[in-house]
Amino acid sequence: MAPPPPQTPTPVIPREAWEGCSVLLDINDGDRLAFFRLTPGATVKIGDKSCSLQPLLGRPFGSLFRVGPSGLVPCAATDASSQDDKPRGGGGADGQAQDETRDNRSLVDNNTAQTLSSEDIEAMKREGASGDAIVEALIANSSTFGNKTVFSQEKYKLKKQKKYAPKVLLRRPSSRSICETYFKKYPARIGFMRVDMLSLLLSMANVGAYSDVLAVDMVGGLVVGAVAERLGGTGYVCSTYLGSAPSSIDIIRMYNLSSDMTSRIFQAPLGDLCSLQSAGDAPSVLSGSIQRDLVERAAVPDESLQSSLAKPINTEVSDGNAQSISVQPINMEVPEPATDDHLNQGDISMSDCKGSNGNSIAPKALRAGKAPSPERMKYWGEHGFSSLIVAAPGHEVESVVADLLPLLSYSAPFAIYHQYLQPLATCMHSLQASKMAIGLQITEPWLREYQVLPLRTHPHMQMNAFGGYILSGIRIHKPDP
Repeated sequence: MAPPPPQTPTPVIPREAWEGCSVLLDINDGDRLAFFRLTPGATVKIGDKSCSLQPLLGRPFGSLFRVGPSGLVPCAATDASSQDDKPRGGGGADGQAQDETRDNRSLVDNNTAQTLSSEDIEAMKREGASGDAIVEALIANSSTFGNKTVFSQEKYKLKKQKKYAPKVLLRRPSSRSICETYFKKYPARIGFMRVDMLSLLLSMANVGAYSDVLAVDMVGGLVVGAVAERLGGTGYVCSTYLGSAPSSIDIIRMYNLSSDMTSRIFQAPLGDLCSLQSAGDAPSVLSGSIQRDLVERAAVPDESLQSSLAKPINTEVSDGNAQSISVQPINMEVPEPATDDHLNQGDISMSDCKGSNGNSIAPKALRAGKAPSPERMKYWGEHGFSSLIVAAPGHEVESVVADLLPLLSYSAPFAIYHQYLQPLATCMHSLQASKMAIGLQITEPWLREYQVLPLRTHPHMQMNAFGGYILSGIRIHKPDP
């Protein structure tokens, strides 16, 4: 019995933002989400004001800021919880009875209800009035505010607060927040992968501590980063690619991984991995014709799936569940996903970053995706990988999986993602016929987000209806004919 691996200390990621780290700014409760690198000259434009990000340094993730005359100002704990302390629904039985006598039928939007002019508002700004003070002045000078229902009053306050007193929430970039943000604005760059699909991939591939995970990541590095985050600096993840040019995994730089976690991320071509298989295993399936076909296919750029790093972005997601189906190959024409090359925004600069106070997070010299050592390659060739994750929407799944499965150890699980059902159905039929795997199933996740507010809880009216499919199974020893 092999001795257990040596215990390595879990890397401690700081709870506060530091110079050089990546942060996710949530502006006005999800109206706008933007990634930023905290460099000395980093700024964010909110409305017509450009604010420096220096006040974020040293603040814990989850801190709330407001836009003041001098820039971003931390909100006091009493300010952040003041809305929760206010009674909702009119303030008890008396307020509810009073609200029942109100309605909005007599309200006419003719721009005469507000007596405070734009010149008055500009004068208050020049005098240094805060955004909250301007909102209170607008409410006091509105002749129709008192006749509105409580629900309409809350909507009015929220609308004015977003315009004159915007709030900024400092969030830590994680697998969930990064996936949600990309899925909202740039879904094609991550292969239209929803956050519940990403979590299912990690679970079905049994990604855990001290795992050796083989990944085919054609979604910008989202999968590799999520695997490295779950491993926590204890295992290894190898991102393989077809052809001679490695696929982009730049999204990893948003994760703020420690130096130890980043050093365990490797990139190696599929041909090199197949050539190192031990003599007792199945021979390399990369025959000359197949390898030439893969190289030629990888050399042709797929404009719809270019994983160039996105800049600012938006979203929110809640819990979901999954349903499993077993299918046979069917005929289905799959349209090409639309390109998003016309989108060009620049809220995040992936420039070189510096750690402060000797911090080892995201160092300048260490970059994820280096080539593995010969000893590590030999170990993988002899023992195989413990799990496999494939997210390559732009490639033929059946041929890619046939090349990857022999690299796994026996009884190793695998999970294959695709936006459409037909490629996975064809691959599933091929695996059943070749008897290379068992426990094959195709899973379609289902996710619904709910609005939960007092006296008005219901599903969101506009939501994403589908999040792709996963083919999962367990690799077994193929009997000799």
